[in-house]
Amino acid sequence: MRKRILSFLLASAMVLGATPCVAGAEEPVKVTLNEVAHSIFYAPQYAAIELGYFEEEGIDLTLVTGFGADKTMTALLSGEADIGFMGSEASIYTYSGGAADAPVNFAQLTQRAGNFLVAREDLPDFSWEDLKGKNVLGGRKGGMPEMVFEYILKQNGIDPEKDVNIDQSIDFGSTAAAFSGGQGEFTVEL
Repeated sequence: MRKRILSFLLASAMVLGATPCVAGAEEPVKVTLNEVAHSIFYAPQYAAIELGYFEEEGIDLTLVTGFGADKTMTALLSGEADIGFMGSEASIYTYSGGAADAPVNFAQLTQRAGNFLVAREDLPDFSWEDLKGKNVLGGRKGGMPEMVFEYILKQNGIDPEKDVNIDQSIDFGSTAAAFSGGQGEFTVEL
């Protein structure tokens, strides 16, 4: 796992213009990584940071949480970040918008969607039918968590437009706080 993480980051750094250095060289390569959310799905990365694996490979890594793909992409495009971990939708929107230098997208950083459906009340015998007529905080419209949620609903015979009230007005970085504050009966979290 360690070699995969380092290989990915080194390849990403090279694509984005950084020059990797060999472990033991004088100056480590400074790399700023902006992650869309602080998530258990990135646990191998956090372990590699804490165990000093990046330093061993000559990488001075700064980790920043963007709290949304739109903010992570903005950091990447503005030069505040060298690498952005986010859903592929941000790259698609940027490319479709005519960006002169669209970012390179590495797909399948994780093997599965990292979304969790969280209920306000205990539902020991949950079924997807339980969502009918309910209010769900889905994240911003067009965001990966919200789109994956709609896909899963459809796979389970639920019409996202007719059967469920999906609130798409809250950006993904704020859904947990809104849910904690009393909004929605369910929330999609990462």
